[in-house]
Amino acid sequence: MAEYTLQAEPPLAGTKMEIAGVRLWAPADLALVSLALPLGREDAADRAIKSAYGVDLPEIGRSVLAEDDTRLIRLAPDLAFALFTHATPDAGRVVAQRLNDALYTTDQTDVWVALALSGPDARRALERICPIDLHPQVFGLGHAARTVMEHLGVLILRTGEDDYLLLSASSSAKSFLHAVEVSLHNIA
Repeated sequence: MAEYTLQAEPPLAGTKMEIAGVRLWAPADLALVSLALPLGREDAADRAIKSAYGVDLPEIGRSVLAEDDTRLIRLAPDLAFALFTHATPDAGRVVAQRLNDALYTTDQTDVWVALALSGPDARRALERICPIDLHPQVFGLGHAARTVMEHLGVLILRTGEDDYLLLSASSSAKSFLHAVEVSLHNIA
C-alpha cells in the first residue's frame, strides 16, 4: 500500500496580484493568537504584555506594533490578538510562554485567513464593500474594527498610509478573496 504525506497549506497560499495599481496578496506564515485577560488579574496581564512585547496593550479598536513586529490588536476590554510571522504550528504555546501564562491564549491561526492591500486606491476599493468610514481622519493608522464585507465577517486594520490588512474566516477564504478582487476590478 502506498504511503501518503499530507501537507497543510493556507487556503489562499500564493495569492499575489496587482489590480488598478493596488497590490493584493495573502501574507505567508502569519500566526494569530487570541489573548484573554483574566477577570480580576487585568493589571498583571497588562504588565506581562508590557514585559513581553515592550508596548502597552492599545485601547479598544486600535493596534500597536511591538519592536519584534508583533501586532497587538485590542478588540474588547478583555480581548486582544497577537499577530506575527511564525511558520510552525505552535504559535499559541510560544505566546503563552512569552507571557508567562498571565493571560489565556488560544491559537487562532487556522481559523482566520489574511489579505493585505497596498496602494493609493486601496481605500477606494475597500469603501465599496466596507460599511465603516475608512477616511484617514476617522480610521487612522493602527485602527482596527470588526465589520462585514459582502456578508462576511472581517477584521480590518490600517497598517500604513495606504496599507490595510483584512482578516476573515478561513472557511470562506475563496469568497473573501473574490469580494476584494471584484471590488478592485470595479475601481479600475
